[in-house]
Amino acid sequence: MMMPGTSRLSLHSLATIIVAVFVVVAVYMIGESKRPFFEGVSTMRRTTTKSYDETTLPLSCDLFSGKWVYDNSTNPLYSWKECSFLLDAFACEKFGRKDLSYQKWRWQPNHCDLPRFNATAFLEKLRGKRMVYVGDSINTNQFFSIVCMVESVIPSTLKSIHNNGSLVTFKAIEFNATIEFYWAPLMLESNSDNPVFHRVPHRIVRAGAIEKHAIHWSDADILVFDSYLWWRVPELQVLYGSFEKPNEGIYKDLGMVGNFEMAMKTWSDWIENHINHTRTQLFFNSMAPTHYWAGEWGTNREGNCYNETEPIFQEHYWGLGTNPDILKAMESTMKELKVRGVDVKILNITQLSEYRKEAHTSIYKRIWDTLAPEQIANPATYADCMHWCLPGVPDTWNQLLYAYILP
Repeated sequence: MMMPGTSRLSLHSLATIIVAVFVVVAVYMIGESKRPFFEGVSTMRRTTTKSYDETTLPLSCDLFSGKWVYDNSTNPLYSWKECSFLLDAFACEKFGRKDLSYQKWRWQPNHCDLPRFNATAFLEKLRGKRMVYVGDSINTNQFFSIVCMVESVIPSTLKSIHNNGSLVTFKAIEFNATIEFYWAPLMLESNSDNPVFHRVPHRIVRAGAIEKHAIHWSDADILVFDSYLWWRVPELQVLYGSFEKPNEGIYKDLGMVGNFEMAMKTWSDWIENHINHTRTQLFFNSMAPTHYWAGEWGTNREGNCYNETEPIFQEHYWGLGTNPDILKAMESTMKELKVRGVDVKILNITQLSEYRKEAHTSIYKRIWDTLAPEQIANPATYADCMHWCLPGVPDTWNQLLYAYILP
């Protein structure tokens, strides 16, 4: 099936682009192993009979269908200089980005408005609670976004952040609340579980093994999951056995979608049997897109997100790096859970993020590896078109989350 926005390409060009995008993302995910970097369902709707104010939405508001509007009066929500815990991996302005227009775009749903983010109201909602983001470095991106969004209203003596291996914890002491991130890029136990040294050439995930991770977030009041990019590699094997006795195990490659479905089955069974469904709010982010191939949105087939300064304005644009079969598998899992009495809301961030080719960190971040002369001569060769600048797009993801947590 031809994806939206690709009808102008020949089949040969289409195949070339798909392979190129896949290879570029795979190389990026394997490389840079020494970086200390933490790195009804299809559309969620809010229904309310209340009139709109800063915390409520009109009847049946689809937050995920809309457009980006340039708004330099209300955006950005914060300055990177005010965010004392921001990782250098996302601090684009700090590392030399001069064009800051990417910070000024506001997501505008078609038939309603996103509730205005109020840090104090959000923290009051979290009072005495634990909120945990679980996933890969895209969720790290979103975690540090929410930390930046709330910490400006907290005195310096009443906030802290603590890194304990796979778990990073931000504490709002006055509110007795924590916002946390737990590193589990494939959700299940894998050979990529080390939060620092996790980029390996041959990725292995252990079938059915989620307890090692889940014990760290089973008592959370709010859980936000993501898992997509780490499944996009040329080789990923499923181990039926244990890492302690690897030679005795059976290894299978079920294909990208099959591997993902296997993990989602284990995850959903665990969620059903171990989470307090009346207390814990559950969310799962849809796929965060990448922008590694400029030929998808323009005429420069050699470029990527580097030096891009504007969003994509083509309505319904969908990049070839975003796999619709993964989204279908995700939706199917959530529908099955719904039938079993478990409500997991999908935060459908994919389409709105597809438009934002200019908002990635690109070359504007701390670079841990020594660059080769040819990379210095051509910065696009090492541009990160996967992660996002802060302030930036992940702030919108959190505003969407805020709309469902606060009421």
